[in-house]
Amino acid sequence: MIFLALRWTLRILGGLIGLVVLYVGITFAQVWWASRQDSAVPASAIIVMGAAQWNGVPSPVLKGRLDHAFARYSRGDAPIIVVTGGKQTGDAVTQGYSGFKYLRALGVPESAIRIEVEGTNSFEELSASSVIVRDAAASDTVLIVTDPYHALRVASIADELGMDASVSPTGAQSTLQELFRETIAVAIGRVVGYRRLSTVT
Repeated sequence: MIFLALRWTLRILGGLIGLVVLYVGITFAQVWWASRQDSAVPASAIIVMGAAQWNGVPSPVLKGRLDHAFARYSRGDAPIIVVTGGKQTGDAVTQGYSGFKYLRALGVPESAIRIEVEGTNSFEELSASSVIVRDAAASDTVLIVTDPYHALRVASIADELGMDASVSPTGAQSTLQELFRETIAVAIGRVVGYRRLSTVT
């Protein structure tokens, strides 16, 4: 009797593990697929996801996102750009302000830029940006610019926030490590919600 119970317990456990592996595998495929798609459509605003900066100088990752946003802005995809990101430990200025300075140097008018300076993760940046866009534009349609590996998660967060969003990834190459990290974040976020996930990451 004990042996039979143990056998059924192992079968159930094996089935559960199999389901988790399948779920993670499907999520990885979705993250990878999203990283290769550009769903950009005209919007009320372009939102640039934050990344590291050094004393006001954008890191290569942030520069790539800003350059991509500038190209989209120059094509007329949106009339304003929202730059996001607060201070990380040791920063003298925010990522948002660094993005603002960079875009101004490229010739974007100050009136066409909005700055979000409090967000420390993707959920906070998009949540604050959604308020900024609603206050500044006629609609809440947004075009989110980020790195390819990040595309599915920001689209999912935007959906949770009720935003009408499309995503335009940069031309950066995503590593397997980045894709796998995003897979775990998306897999957990879908279960517990991205708002809750943002409080523990």
